[in-house]
Amino acid sequence: MRLLAAFLLLLVLRSAEPRRGPRSGAAERGSRGNVRGRGRAGVMRRQTQECKEYMDAGEKYLDCQDKQLTSVMQDWPKDINHLLLARNKIQVLRDNMFFQFTQLKSLDLQQNHISMVEDDAFNGLSQLTTLLLQHNRLKTASEEILLPLPRLTYLRLYENPWSCQCSLDSLVRKLQVPSSRNLGNFAKCAEPLSLKGQKLKKLKVDSLCVDDNQVSTGGKEGGHPRPPLIKVKPEATSLCHTYMFPKPQLDCNTKGLDHIPSDLPSDIVKMDLSSNIIKHLRPKQFLLSKDLKLLNLSSNSLQRVDRAAFGGLLYLRELDLSNNSLHYFQYGVLEDLYFLRKLSLANNPWICDYNIHYLIYWLKHHPGVSYTGLFCSEPREFRGWRVEDYVKTYNGECPKDKQTGGVDTGQGVEGESDNEAQEALGETEHLLQHLKQRKRKRFEIIRLS
Repeated sequence: MRLLAAFLLLLVLRSAEPRRGPRSGAAERGSRGNVRGRGRAGVMRRQTQECKEYMDAGEKYLDCQDKQLTSVMQDWPKDINHLLLARNKIQVLRDNMFFQFTQLKSLDLQQNHISMVEDDAFNGLSQLTTLLLQHNRLKTASEEILLPLPRLTYLRLYENPWSCQCSLDSLVRKLQVPSSRNLGNFAKCAEPLSLKGQKLKKLKVDSLCVDDNQVSTGGKEGGHPRPPLIKVKPEATSLCHTYMFPKPQLDCNTKGLDHIPSDLPSDIVKMDLSSNIIKHLRPKQFLLSKDLKLLNLSSNSLQRVDRAAFGGLLYLRELDLSNNSLHYFQYGVLEDLYFLRKLSLANNPWICDYNIHYLIYWLKHHPGVSYTGLFCSEPREFRGWRVEDYVKTYNGECPKDKQTGGVDTGQGVEGESDNEAQEALGETEHLLQHLKQRKRKRFEIIRLS
């Protein structure tokens, strides 16, 4: 009986081996993609730009790992359920960055360079249950980043250099709520030194701001505790609106700005700074906005643009400087705009003198740039002229006097009959005779022709 049972068991094991192989192979392939799979029969794959899109167990995945990405792309599918962005180069999670992915259930952002998460970065992700942010460069964040995620169940925050100070207070309190048992496990403080290595889940929240109130001279300034440090949002994103779709855009229209905001985002494609009161563009203010393709500075009060003001804008295609107070450009101002295609210059008081020549010279040597609105405002005699027409006449020669054998033929002077013949006179004699007859004016300059 035992022998029969052993024989039957051996047959069962042998029959199971062929089925085990393909399953393990599919699992191995799935693990390499950080996604559990069910084999080739259950997976449909196609290429989406550089990313791989596929179906598994009835849900859509978009695998964009290891693609050197700095942001999400506007043409990715909107109906994906799982977005894999691990091991890229994303630095900042902007407001509304994932707004179009309303069906997203998991978002993998581990092993990027993320140092800041704006409060509304996860707007629209009401179905998200899993968020992976481990192995990044986060030092602080607020509870507000989690408010758009009512279904969030798993949150990974470990291996980030968390600065356990007042700015982290609201997030720590959220993580320590009993219902958040799978949020932020294993995340630890990196600073200050007194809290280094302590888990965020086990911190005494009331002590987070104590160190902020102390200074090296006894913790008081003028006998009063120093107020707690407050996290300051970068100027550009606190004053302006950031939109990621249909393309990354910074909208600073009509914000009363009198200068270019600091900390401009590096991944912005379109920047609208119109209808403000900016008067002066200083060097290298757009240096970090290397992806910028459209810059709108119209309807400001621009009077001066320094050399290197557009430094770094190598890929800028459109520049709108209309409705400002520009008179001319200094030599070299436009030299960084290698790929510019459209330049709007209307309604500026362009002064047609020698200083305007650089602008025409640059446009002449960049025939691919279309431009509008370049008309003289001053001086009065050239008002309304096209600037390029003025420049053409600037170096024009006066027409040479017509001469016949070196002798002036002479013309009838005022008061003499046309029929009276006048003897040929030299230039000097003719001029003296003319001055004697015109006694009303003391001096007169006449042209001999």
